Amino acid sequence: MRFSIIATFVVSTLLTSVATAHNVLLPPYGRRCFFEELNQNDELAITYQFGDRNPQSSSQLSGDFVIYSVERNEVIRTVSDASHGEVTVVVPYKGKYQYCFGNEKSGIDTKDVTFNIHGVVYIDEDDSKTLGGAIKKLSKLVREVKDEQSYIVIRERTHRNTAESTNDRVKWWSVFQVGVVVANSVFQIYYLKRFFEVTSLV
Repeated sequence: MRFSIIATFVVSTLLTSVATAHNVLLPPYGRRCFFEELNQNDELAITYQFGDRNPQSSSQLSGDFVIYSVERNEVIRTVSDASHGEVTVVVPYKGKYQYCFGNEKSGIDTKDVTFNIHGVVYIDEDDSKTLGGAIKKLSKLVREVKDEQSYIVIRERTHRNTAESTNDRVKWWSVFQVGVVVANSVFQIYYLKRFFEVTSLV
């Protein structure tokens, strides 16, 4: 009986934590917005990373992030011109909350954002002394590892594009240098041949 109560509590605690991952393309000079229905004292945590869908790009893109309160009456949190970040808010009252990713300052049409949404339903208990608290802490650590892996994947893509771009530049510079050396050698041979030519008068 006791085991079934603990199992039920564990399952219900796990169900109170929701995490979803998304990837969306931002329009040039535009924004993308999403909504969440939350109750009072619920926690909304969002981690995000701006990237570039162009495989030839080697630059780290950035954008804006903002959270609005119910029906956009006030700004809860805003982050400007950041390549990545993590925002956590505890909502003060029940309602629909809106969060947006902005690209208003840029006309890049391949900018995308990968973000994870973590919603934790408020539980009034001493987390440090209960099984539910330990499970919530473990869930948070797993979530952080997953987010870090997503961030590393995007950074690896950016660094790979940078390395490939550098390799292309080195290759074409080497070709240019070989061309200069060949042209210089041909010129010297032609010049020396004419210099040592013996002209005879009949």
